[in-house]
Amino acid sequence: MLKILSPTAILGYGFPMTSWEEGMRRKPDVIAVDAGSTDPGPYYLGAGISFTDREAVKRDLAIMIPAGIEAGIPVIIGSAGGCGAAPHLQWNREIIEEIAVEEKLKFSLAVIPSDISKTAISKALENGEVTPLKPAPQLTQSDIDSAAHIVAQMGVEPILKALDAGAQVILTGRAYDPVVFAALAIHRGYNPGLATHLGKILECAAIAATPGSGSDCMLGYIGEDYFRVEPLSSERMCTTLSVAAHTLYEKTNPYVLPGPGGILDLHQTVFTQETESAVRVTGSRFIPSEKYTVKLEGVKKVGCRTVSFAATADPVMIAQIDEITPKVKARVADNFSGLMHEYALDFKIYGRGGASGVMGIFSGNDNGIPGQARDDRGGELVIIIDAVAPTQELANTICSFARSTLLHYGYPGRISTAGNLAFPFSPSDIKMGDVYKFCIYHVMEVDDPCSHFPVNIINF
Repeated sequence: MLKILSPTAILGYGFPMTSWEEGMRRKPDVIAVDAGSTDPGPYYLGAGISFTDREAVKRDLAIMIPAGIEAGIPVIIGSAGGCGAAPHLQWNREIIEEIAVEEKLKFSLAVIPSDISKTAISKALENGEVTPLKPAPQLTQSDIDSAAHIVAQMGVEPILKALDAGAQVILTGRAYDPVVFAALAIHRGYNPGLATHLGKILECAAIAATPGSGSDCMLGYIGEDYFRVEPLSSERMCTTLSVAAHTLYEKTNPYVLPGPGGILDLHQTVFTQETESAVRVTGSRFIPSEKYTVKLEGVKKVGCRTVSFAATADPVMIAQIDEITPKVKARVADNFSGLMHEYALDFKIYGRGGASGVMGIFSGNDNGIPGQARDDRGGELVIIIDAVAPTQELANTICSFARSTLLHYGYPGRISTAGNLAFPFSPSDIKMGDVYKFCIYHVMEVDDPCSHFPVNIINF
């Protein structure tokens, strides 16, 4: 049996020392943590910065790395810096180097970058080896050329090479989330289907428990034909429902989870409540694909953003808001009709149902939620004025003019002439800086799972 300690859902989210100490008391064979996600959107990949705080990441690693070295077990960190591109990998590496110096540690560090060259992607595109992940469109050369950063999600194979090299700490660029947890088990010969499924649960640590938490520890055990998961806090428990529900996390198919090199097949998976707080899982299988593919993630800059937050409690304005905002847009367009550059202006409205509300991106009825009727009875609306333009100065101009126009817009039935909106902040307009969008969200065929992910060993 092999034991895997997952301290936290994402490196930097933290964990209670009581849970950590309980986990180490059980003598795990590896400490593994995921550090990244595309959930925060394209900005962090494009800007080359982490969406987690540096001091919070250092706090977690300053506990994990010395403990792993003292116990003689590997510490594996996936998707460094949140997105795994070169600047994120360097950022996370510098934190590890600081800890090594401050704690006077001696160990070997494997650094595995995940940046993919544009030349390699262009060649694969030309050969018909790149496929979009719906709803992404077909990839174009323009998408490749305009990308600020492009990474690929590595599979388990580069991490296995690092383990073969005797690395005590492994820091990867963008990695498929489960593989940092599955790697040692697969390296030791355990069933890759069970190891990958266990990694799928452990990647978010105690989120798979009840009550769930992204900042608490989870321990996984894997045997010849099963794995078991349990939280390390007495306040939580794993149930068949909580573990099965997390198995469905971020999936479009409840039985099939695709990843680098194959799929996780869950048709025969069985969840069993083994103890009050632990769940045993059997039957998960890994089916290799005919062609090995890796997921590509790339972003390009599309402009700069300025936003303004406002609110209204006027029932007359609230009832007409869907008629007012298009007219404000038209007024802005008329005022700046001579501009040589295009811009985007949007009003994001929160506090009631409707196509412009928080759920408006989803298809369905007016409320955006199938089977749920629209409700306009809210007593107050929050309105976010969102302007995106080629330059920060132009975004500032568009947002400012839209704000002042909406503030004093005359609508039928208006009583007060002092202004329609309340602003919680001064200054009212917030300069958000660069805006990025995903331009590459595709899978690419590769001949060798390790060819784009070199393993670099550094000794401290």
